[in-house]
Amino acid sequence: MKKLSKVQLKQQAAVLSAVTALEQQAQAELSGVVQCWFSLEYEAFPGSLLVRMQFATETELEAAKPQLLSWQKRLSGLMLKKGIVLKDMRKHLVFTLNSPDD
Repeated sequence: MKKLSKVQLKQQAAVLSAVTALEQQAQAELSGVVQCWFSLEYEAFPGSLLVRMQFATETELEAAKPQLLSWQKRLSGLMLKKGIVLKDMRKHLVFTLNSPDD
């Protein structure tokens, strides 16, 4: 894997900080949140950012789905505080049962 540039490292740190904050809020407010994780392609950032919020069971995932939009707004706000504008917040956060290893 190619070594990341200083700009890419700064982007990664900003995203990691925002996703960590989102994960802590989610674990406090939603039942069944296991973790949050993200993937991105630096060449297409921030459009390529995808954050996944992992739930433990299907029941907890279904119970949380009506709140997806509000969590997408939270992610957008956290990223904005880091100086990163997400044009369409709905593309950047999904609820899932999959783990990063799946």
